[in-house]
Amino acid sequence: MRFTKMEALGNDFVVFDGIRQRLQLTPDTIRLLADRRRGVGCDQLLIAEPPAHVAADVRYRIYNADGGEVDHCGNGVRCLARFLLDEGLAEPGVQRIETNGRITEAEPRDDGQVSVDMGQPELEPARIPFQAPARETAYRLATSGGEQTIGAASMGNPHAVLRVDDVDGAPVAELGAEIERHPRFPNRVNVGFMEVCRRDRIRLRVFERGVGETPACGTGACAAVVAGRLRDWLDATVAVELTGGRLVIHWRGPGRAVWMTGPARTVFRGEFELPAAAVTPRGPTR
Repeated sequence: MRFTKMEALGNDFVVFDGIRQRLQLTPDTIRLLADRRRGVGCDQLLIAEPPAHVAADVRYRIYNADGGEVDHCGNGVRCLARFLLDEGLAEPGVQRIETNGRITEAEPRDDGQVSVDMGQPELEPARIPFQAPARETAYRLATSGGEQTIGAASMGNPHAVLRVDDVDGAPVAELGAEIERHPRFPNRVNVGFMEVCRRDRIRLRVFERGVGETPACGTGACAAVVAGRLRDWLDATVAVELTGGRLVIHWRGPGRAVWMTGPARTVFRGEFELPAAAVTPRGPTR
């Protein structure tokens, strides 16, 4: 089975063309592909498929390294947009990409950057989902180390955001793992640790659910800026410095879409031998 290895700010992906061939990947196969010793190695696996919605050009599905399917990935959608263009599966210009019932617009640029309309953040607790009696700009969350103040939002996947004085010294592994599985987040949660440097610049580390800390998280960057804007710490356009590099996030406030711009590139292409039952032809190659 042919695949493309891609990365966006060090967040790496194995990308499959499910438009020109049919894929039936089991959780065991996904975990094998993601394994960095026995497989290809990646944070997440992406599959491009024919769209279910008439307004979309393509549908994509995202799987974490543990085999679980998730709803959205900001770095992943930028890689997918670049993949579709490079593989001749999309024309230059704006692409309409469907995931979990929503349609995201993405536009690969000549300079290697990809701009993505990430949609409006979901702030209602029940829809994040997060257990809280009412919507607030900040919530108190009990942890083993004491109460933490968090922002909570969904960018197609749930995020908790904590402000810290020094992101380098933040307890990302320990506290991130605890909050990821906190009972108030019934579907688990991604956890962002944000250091506000200026109103137009933050530093961010993200503990992703089902993955652990990753060099970059696009939806995490969006959620951090949303949380910071709601508390009047940040301006509308913010440079987000992650371990893997920089994203630029623009959000004008509630009722508006979040826009993300950042790089995405192909690392290499290859073949992986999957079980015969996992792959069946879909038709002639375009």
